[in-house]
Amino acid sequence: MQFGIMSVSDVTRDPTTGQTPSEAERIRDFVTIAKKAEEVGLDVVAVGEHHNPPFFSSSPTTLLAAIAAQTERLILTTSTTLITTNDPVRIAEEYAMLQHLSNGRMDLMLGRGNTAPVYPWFGHDIHTGLHLALENYNLLHRLWREDVVDWEGRFRTALHGFTSTPRPLDDVPPFVWHGSIRTPEIAEQAAYYGNGFFANHIFWPPSHTKRMVNFYRERYEHHGHGPAKTAIVGLGGQFFVGRTSQGAKDAFRPYFDAAPVYGGGPSLEQFSESTPLAVGSVQEVIDKILGYHEYIGNYQRQLFLVDHAGIPVGTVLDQLELFGAEVLPVLRREFASRRDPEVPAGPPTHADLVRAKYGDGEPRQPRPAANRGDNVTGGSPYIDLIDAQN
Repeated sequence: MQFGIMSVSDVTRDPTTGQTPSEAERIRDFVTIAKKAEEVGLDVVAVGEHHNPPFFSSSPTTLLAAIAAQTERLILTTSTTLITTNDPVRIAEEYAMLQHLSNGRMDLMLGRGNTAPVYPWFGHDIHTGLHLALENYNLLHRLWREDVVDWEGRFRTALHGFTSTPRPLDDVPPFVWHGSIRTPEIAEQAAYYGNGFFANHIFWPPSHTKRMVNFYRERYEHHGHGPAKTAIVGLGGQFFVGRTSQGAKDAFRPYFDAAPVYGGGPSLEQFSESTPLAVGSVQEVIDKILGYHEYIGNYQRQLFLVDHAGIPVGTVLDQLELFGAEVLPVLRREFASRRDPEVPAGPPTHADLVRAKYGDGEPRQPRPAANRGDNVTGGSPYIDLIDAQN
């Protein structure tokens, strides 16, 4: 099972000091946090995509490429790539480039996004968000698997004889997760393609997450990808760990109370009781996270939100140090002991996907071909035909 961290990339005032970091500080600090995650033994680092204040991560591939250059083992991913407002052609190209630069140490999570003003900024209507998500992924799926694509849809201009570049590393597309909080159509799309399903799992009661995951697993089996229990599931979460229960709560409470997503509602204790939020001593955090298995069963990836709501970078690094030293080893051992041997221990890596496609053979390495058009000007026989007609 993979364990990692995720960030929504907010730039938020620290309620205990009144200080707000700059965007530059938050960007540099997140690279530092990612490197610390690798140092303490975590497997994955994920960052979201936002195009509005107070968030800094408008270009996840750029940030993840920088982290790839400074790490050796971490799997790089997104805690949301906006499949709605991004052109699927650009997603195909940018994440294939990241795949090459990271030597396959990446995957990505697609999501609709829930910030209404972003849609018109990119020429779309939020009311078409679900339809955009479904159609755009259908195109992205083909762009990574077909050298030449002819396509027509509702939301973008048609493609004729189009080749996205670079082609995926070893001609094997990155593994894709579909992230959703409450939309069964997204779980259905993940199941249809045999992709992973990631449940946000932070703000909702366990019963809701269980229903969504069970629906995805049932549909995964229905579409012929294997038994429901072998479907690839990921969960979000959040922890704040201390040497004592009260110490952890006292340290985290100011950030909880001031956070836009938490503050003004139930108390920290009430929220922790009704959701997966894990705040407390080392043993309390271990027990809370192991409890996820009781209602989800075996799953493959667990990501934790660690750096939002103004928590300073020094505190985040201390959290990762304690988590890596005293929580992570126990979680690895306990989750492994509970795993059904027929269930995948983790999501497929790039090496797994290459092996599944080629066995012991050498992977195909796509190269520009004359029949795909003029590689200097981008021209093609189709364009030449249009020019001749005009």
